[in-house]
Amino acid sequence: MGERKRAEAAAALGRWTEPEEVLAQGRALRSQVDHAAHRAMSLAADRPSVVDYVEASNEGRLPDLVPLRIGRMLASPFSFFRGSAGLMAGDLAAGVASGLDAQLCGDAHAANFGLYGTPEGTIVMDINDFDETFPGPWEWDLKRLATSLVLAGREGGVSEKGCRDAAEDAVHAYREAAVHLAGLPFLESWSALGDESVLSKSKAQDLTDEFSKAASKARKNTSAKVAAKWTRREGEHWRFVADPPVLTRIPDETARGVVDALPSYVDTLRESRYNLIMRYGVSDVAFRVVGTGSVGLRNYLVLLHGNGDEALVLQVKEARPSALAPFLGTSEHKHEGKRIVHGARLVQAESDILLGWTTIEDRHFIVRQFRNRKGEIDATTLKRDDLDDYGRLAGALLARAHSRSVDPRLLAGYCADGEDLDTAIGRYALDYADRTEADHAELAKAVKDGRLPAHVE
Repeated sequence: MGERKRAEAAAALGRWTEPEEVLAQGRALRSQVDHAAHRAMSLAADRPSVVDYVEASNEGRLPDLVPLRIGRMLASPFSFFRGSAGLMAGDLAAGVASGLDAQLCGDAHAANFGLYGTPEGTIVMDINDFDETFPGPWEWDLKRLATSLVLAGREGGVSEKGCRDAAEDAVHAYREAAVHLAGLPFLESWSALGDESVLSKSKAQDLTDEFSKAASKARKNTSAKVAAKWTRREGEHWRFVADPPVLTRIPDETARGVVDALPSYVDTLRESRYNLIMRYGVSDVAFRVVGTGSVGLRNYLVLLHGNGDEALVLQVKEARPSALAPFLGTSEHKHEGKRIVHGARLVQAESDILLGWTTIEDRHFIVRQFRNRKGEIDATTLKRDDLDDYGRLAGALLARAHSRSVDPRLLAGYCADGEDLDTAIGRYALDYADRTEADHAELAKAVKDGRLPAHVE
């Protein structure tokens, strides 16, 4: 804990505040920035062209993977949106701010809500990507989520009204969840929602089948399955089987650098996990391409073996400065991996017990379990009513995530009786989706004209 936070804690502990007083503070902020103000879509005065933005965001990435990254962003406006968090952050910074900051996901689009397993084996749903996490205005995450629902719906053939309804319902569910959490005991609100019960609490029962199917697949998505599919035994050791360009061998020197960085990673784990991880032995290291926005970053898989034939696969993923940082200030964490881990632990109700960070050749990395019973509900495949339910589910989960870093009573005070907020952010989402489609078209033209290289899979 930093000195500033220690001082704040010392001043706050022992001082109890009436709930109504905290709610009133939230309502007071609304009198300064009303709900309707969130309707306006602003663009940054110095907004770069799409070509300039993409080229700048490619700096430091592995050059041979840059065309693949651009190719994945080219796939659809939603795919472009997934790879351009920094572009939207600049536009959000040019707009209004409610005055309440939370620990943001930073990239809270619909594809970054997923299923994963807890240490007890329960499948939960939550935000599952924190590369861009940073403290900032809570509404940035909500506007990005609402916009992503419009783009995902359009890609899936949902009507414009259906897309707008999904965006508005996400905001409505966010507000209702904030009000609900504001009335709970602090210990209950801290870990509320997450498992299948969230479907009924967020009025998303139509997603029950999709959740059950995704959860069933997630339970099978383990290190054992990865090892069975991607490795083979060579003498006394197990090795990854190359599958270019997604999974490739790396030079021995690079592999040694990854392995040599693991002891410092172990030091970042909570004490109770040290004895657990030290029981494993490293068998192999490989390089794997991941994601859309992350393509071109250094990303390694480490194969470890434990008890008998037990396999554990760790992901060692490069951590770069948050795309939000240029607009929100300097991070309190000097190590970007620590920033991401801190954000995940603060936002998620249940975080990976093996989540930590390390440094390899002066580059920052996070380390976590790979395929930790992960699953997803693909928003681009949902029909209108299901997309609406998905919006409510994601909105409720986002409110719970924010409530761990900002008092939910403050959020409830600002958001309560906020039908205008629903329609305002819904309208913003439609407008920004239009802007994203124009940006995507600009990317497509740049590729066609030969100004940017693209490899389409």
